[in-house]
Amino acid sequence: MNQTYRTPAQPERRSELLSVRLGDQEFAMDIRSIREIRGWIASTHLPHAPSYIKGMINLRGTVLVVIDLAERLGLPPQEPNAASVVVVVEDGENTAGLLVDAVCDIITVTDDMRQDIPQTGSNNPLEFIEGLIMLDNRIISTLSIPALMPGNAMLEQIPAAELV
Repeated sequence: MNQTYRTPAQPERRSELLSVRLGDQEFAMDIRSIREIRGWIASTHLPHAPSYIKGMINLRGTVLVVIDLAERLGLPPQEPNAASVVVVVEDGENTAGLLVDAVCDIITVTDDMRQDIPQTGSNNPLEFIEGLIMLDNRIISTLSIPALMPGNAMLEQIPAAELV
């Protein structure tokens, strides 16, 4: 008599992501990386910063660099307007604001919804995108927050007087 022994199935891995819109594309980021969501306010220009840096804002006494997420991802740059949103994200000691067109939803993602990034012959997509999510006939790219953060050299360009 043959018996089949079943091992308990591993629990399904679930995570919560915040989805945002850039133009007609949707992207998602780990909700644990998000510090807050705020409306757009005018920013102060940061001299000699890369073009994807929209400027800096004062966030309750802390200077926050604002990144045009569209331009950072190689999409056409966005001009902020009254409907634009800044998603404040953290990665360890680094904090930055990501300028997006809109915040869409909080998505609970399971393993069966996740897909690998297709091979394109270039590593460029792999730099900022961790994977893909299939949801209701939509493909949502999952962003790598550490890869999006400006380097420490960028923060050194901010004059000390501006940090006070």
